[in-house]
Amino acid sequence: MTPPIYDSFDINYKSPFGAIRQFQPACFTLRFPKAWHVADPTLVMFQPEKKERFVPLTLSDSSMDYSTYTCTFNPNNVGLHYYYFAVTIDGNRRYVKRCGANIGELDNGDMFQLTVFGTDVMSPDWIKGGVMYQIFPDRFYRSGKKHKNIPHDRVIHENWEDTPYFRPDEKGIIRNNDYFGGDLEGIRQKLPYLKDLGVTCLYINPIFESHENHRYSTACYERIDPLLGDEQDFSLLCKDAEKLGISIILDGVFSHTGADSEYFNKFGRYGKGGAYNDPDSRYRSWYSFVRYPVEYESWWGINTLPNVNENNPDYTEYICGEGGILQKWIDLGARGWRLDVADELPDEFIDNIHRAVKAKGDEKIVYGEVWEDASNKESYGVRRRYLIGGQLDSVMNYPFKEAIINYIKHSDPKAFTDGIMTILDHYPKPAADVLMNFLSTHDTERVITRLAGDDVGWNDREWQAERYLTDAQYVYGVALLKCAMVLQFFLPGVPCIYYGDEAGLEGYKDPFNRRGYPWGKENLELIEFTKELSMIRKQSSAFARGELKFISVTAEECVFARVDRTTRKAAVIFLNKSKHPKTFVISDYNRVNFFDIEIIRSPHNSGDDRIELSPFDYGVLLCSF
Repeated sequence: MTPPIYDSFDINYKSPFGAIRQFQPACFTLRFPKAWHVADPTLVMFQPEKKERFVPLTLSDSSMDYSTYTCTFNPNNVGLHYYYFAVTIDGNRRYVKRCGANIGELDNGDMFQLTVFGTDVMSPDWIKGGVMYQIFPDRFYRSGKKHKNIPHDRVIHENWEDTPYFRPDEKGIIRNNDYFGGDLEGIRQKLPYLKDLGVTCLYINPIFESHENHRYSTACYERIDPLLGDEQDFSLLCKDAEKLGISIILDGVFSHTGADSEYFNKFGRYGKGGAYNDPDSRYRSWYSFVRYPVEYESWWGINTLPNVNENNPDYTEYICGEGGILQKWIDLGARGWRLDVADELPDEFIDNIHRAVKAKGDEKIVYGEVWEDASNKESYGVRRRYLIGGQLDSVMNYPFKEAIINYIKHSDPKAFTDGIMTILDHYPKPAADVLMNFLSTHDTERVITRLAGDDVGWNDREWQAERYLTDAQYVYGVALLKCAMVLQFFLPGVPCIYYGDEAGLEGYKDPFNRRGYPWGKENLELIEFTKELSMIRKQSSAFARGELKFISVTAEECVFARVDRTTRKAAVIFLNKSKHPKTFVISDYNRVNFFDIEIIRSPHNSGDDRIELSPFDYGVLLCSF
């Protein structure tokens, strides 16, 4: 088989794989058929708005049926780089560019990407190899504890199983003012359940005072929402979680506040002050008024969410200063922050967030909400630099989510492997090791609904509200969900379970993906399955920091390895995503010369050299190399 001219995913062509550190040499290799008359092969590397660097390749081997040319590139600058190759063939100048995700072909195609990150970029070790769990606090568990100072205009559901309100009121406004009463004490009471599930980190949606149930319309960053509890409840939750080996990450909503807030105070809830009511308020400069006070910039035009000027010195100091909001809640027990809509936060502000959080210790973590490839993201005309140093440790991994769901549902193996490998190629490994890998969030449909339910399409909330899977769809959905979770737990990054996914909770878009956790009606089979995945993750360092090697990916099977070069340990995962049994002969898939092979998960007594899997099932072996 004739090798490709170039393959950016293959270390025989580019070594090391993926993003590289500043000043870390990278070797590039091209291979041409010997029959071609090749001259002057050159690597053309450049950063946007900077001049190209031309690095000649030299002949390094011609012992096979092709000629091999190599060069070494030393990256002097941090940032996003693009490259292609120029070469003369039979006297004509030609170009090797990217076709598809990774293959170099002549003349037609795009440029390849190379991410160069800072020499001191690291990510916290404590989260690697762990399991994250996302909680929408109003809907997880209500303790029954009496809380004080609950605003009178909140509607509290008595029935935990109610559908969240979704219809506008008589004025045509969806007020999001119905609550189910989940609280911090409820989370604390369920810590043993979370520990048993294998959870090592909780990511909790906003907990600060707010007058909408999602709490993304912050009313006061300094206070816990009264329906959730108080500082003492939060501190106790963090302390008890820490005793069980569970850390807590908070949701930071810093691009906007609520109009109904101490800072803006449009409706007078907080007296006569606030930017809307008092032109001399200290908070007025936080906001951008077009016509004071009635017209102002707001988040996506939603006038209940006025935008803030993040780089306003007073606001920056309030959030990021010594003893400011970020550090206050870390001092009370949080181990990091997830930044809402990171795309809408200026670079300078994220720089300040990073400094404030890391001042409390390098083990504190900063995640960002980015829906696309974070390495080459542009927002508002600015090329973002989230992952190259001084900003985010990592991001929410929406590209993995889409790649996994589409593969499990539609069985396109190339689209799946291309999607996964592209992110790993583009992201610094410290960021890839701690990616937040989820299948659902508070902003997306529940994964079981997405996999097995009717396509939501353009159907409205009335259509979505009480639409559930049929019995047959549910059984099929559970089978598909298990397959998706195998990939979620064993691909690079940290699996993040959206509360209730492990219990089979259904739901279309917001607010139907935010129903109460189904206590007493859980899918116990799925919960036990989740525990098993968590237990297996803890058995090998390969899951914490190992590289990924796809071995065989088809419409019906996915076999891949995680390889930790430091410890020389590896894990191989066999997934049968077909509707019929499959037998995997281990020696047929041993592409890395594994030894000391131990089968730690095989549903049947398969024997020493084979794994027999039922439909929609998986096997795992641990080994050395």
